[in-house]
Amino acid sequence: MTAAFGTIALFAALCAASLSVGVADLSAPAAQAPLEMLLVSRLPRTLAAVLVGAGLAIAGLVMQTLARNRFVDPGIAGTEQSAALGVLAVTVLWPSASIAGKMAVAGLAALAGTAVFLLLVRRLPPTQPFLMPLFGLIYGGVIAAGVTFAAWQLDLLQYLDVWMNGDFSGILRGRYEILWGVAAAVALAWWLADALTIASLGKDVSVGLGLDYERMVRLGLVIVALLSALTVVVVGMIPFVGLIVPNLVSRLRGDNLRGALPWVALGGAALTLGCDVLGRVLRHPYEIPIGTILGVVGAAGFLWLLAGGRGRG
Repeated sequence: MTAAFGTIALFAALCAASLSVGVADLSAPAAQAPLEMLLVSRLPRTLAAVLVGAGLAIAGLVMQTLARNRFVDPGIAGTEQSAALGVLAVTVLWPSASIAGKMAVAGLAALAGTAVFLLLVRRLPPTQPFLMPLFGLIYGGVIAAGVTFAAWQLDLLQYLDVWMNGDFSGILRGRYEILWGVAAAVALAWWLADALTIASLGKDVSVGLGLDYERMVRLGLVIVALLSALTVVVVGMIPFVGLIVPNLVSRLRGDNLRGALPWVALGGAALTLGCDVLGRVLRHPYEIPIGTILGVVGAAGFLWLLAGGRGRG
């Protein structure tokens, strides 16, 4: 109870910090009214960080459940890189596409990339859980290299950088609302939580218990792809949230998906908010993109997990 209260209090404090930290001083007279600045910029940015963090953490939890390995997430398994490939493709082939159109194409690309990853890792020996994240790093790196090469050939490297490094600085009212789709995907994950927990036991056990294993895997892939595509299209790639948060929560709350899911969502939102606020204050009045901050924080956390964690065999 004390830990839960402390987590909620920390989250509330981070929300307050996100609403109060920025270049403009809301207490000082300015051309733009403080309330308008709050409603147009600070509040949308805070809500976007909460939705993105919760969504990526849930996507990581679902992917770890499907892969039966604690050391994978959409950023490591090539999901986010595939979504970026979809965004680049729709930019070249359908330049007039709306945000919803880009999200749909990115989602399909992320779905395909994740499905290929899960298909390939089935060939890895289950007794060596560290092979899966290492394979995922190579797999995602190959996709990212292909995307970068294509962007270089098309003279779109600067444009691609917007999608490859997550940044909340461009979030304003009217430019983030599609992220509310994250709430729908999280609700779907909550509804399927018990079935996904059974699916994590493996195909033979799942079928023996009467679960349509293949259908459940497909639904899980849709959740992961949707959450990843929404994030990449609106904010850009944000690494490691889906890896670190589910691992920390599982150590405290166990492996029951339904019991862990709310805390994973809250932890992901808190981690994303905290890193976004840190990026705003380290070089104030300039900003460091959250993708860069989490690249450092997440890499340290990933190494710690590899050194002291255990994967699912």
